[in-house]
Amino acid sequence: MEFTLKAVFDTSPIELYKAWLSSEKHSEMTGGTAKMSDQVGDRFTAWNGYIQGTNLELKPPHSIIQSWRTTDFAPKQEDSVIEIRLAEQFGKTELTLHHSNLTRNDEHYKSGWMESYFEPMTLYFGR
Repeated sequence: MEFTLKAVFDTSPIELYKAWLSSEKHSEMTGGTAKMSDQVGDRFTAWNGYIQGTNLELKPPHSIIQSWRTTDFAPKQEDSVIEIRLAEQFGKTELTLHHSNLTRNDEHYKSGWMESYFEPMTLYFGR
């Protein structure tokens, strides 16, 4: 299973890109503790350890690709993949998130992205 979500944030692509890969700013913009990195191959955690993964490909300021799993994944379940594309749009940033390699039971992550990421990020970048 896979899905794609889009949202627009009142910031530049470079600021959103940097915030996503910064432990301090990722934690501030989501409300959950994150340990991030801006280096390919490095591991990360988000939402107090609920999410973990690895930076697979980074192309500042337009693309972040990460392996991604939560503590809810079955032990033998493969990591999923998130692809984040950032595009400037009239002085704002359109974020396109494509989440792939999920199981049929992972449909709830779609609402999780909206509630745990996009809604708090809208407030964070709107200040």
